[in-house]
Amino acid sequence: MKTKPQPPKDLHELMQRATDMAGLSLGQISQLHGITVPENLKRDKGWVGQLIEHELGAVAGSKPEQDFLHLGVELKTIPIDRNGKPIETTYVTVAPLVDIQGLRWQDSLVFHKLQRVLWIPIEGERSIAVGDRRIGMPILWTPSAEEFAQIKQDWEEIMELIAMGQVEHITARHGEVLQLRPKGANSQSVTASIASDGQTKLTNPRGFYLKIPFTQNILARHFGH
Repeated sequence: MKTKPQPPKDLHELMQRATDMAGLSLGQISQLHGITVPENLKRDKGWVGQLIEHELGAVAGSKPEQDFLHLGVELKTIPIDRNGKPIETTYVTVAPLVDIQGLRWQDSLVFHKLQRVLWIPIEGERSIAVGDRRIGMPILWTPSAEEFAQIKQDWEEIMELIAMGQVEHITARHGEVLQLRPKGANSQSVTASIASDGQTKLTNPRGFYLKIPFTQNILARHFGH
């Protein structure tokens, strides 16, 4: 692997880098850095995001903070179909399942990470070889008061269920725009959570995800579909 690009100095530089990538394929970006393209993404689910992070000089890695903390920007790659519609929900962050007494919305990782998001749309149809998938124009998005209110309401309802020991009963249908789903390499991963009697028990880790219609709206507004 060649040397990692330096973090961008400011927002302008970040946006310039993101715009310069548009139209290139994942294979072309990989070649620049001497990174091997996987045959498919079944075992390498996070590969596309990591490649784009590398190209743009993101610094957070797997730390629970924004990818460009010094700029207050979170990076999200979003796979889209030929009509520009997101193919899957967007992972935001891991959900806290214990020690959540007194956790307020404005102190949550969901609130922190979604302050400002740089969306990078990427062709995601399985019929296109991974290396041939092209990168789209970047979108820098700050949630409107209304969008943040929707996310906050879902977050508060989900966190209340977690606090009541109902984590096992939360399905992907809970939440208008934000959902809670199992997050882990496999069903063997376990973490502590609150049980209905207030004790702790083991369960699969959970993550917060933005639902497809919500991210589709962001893309449609920007690209005028």
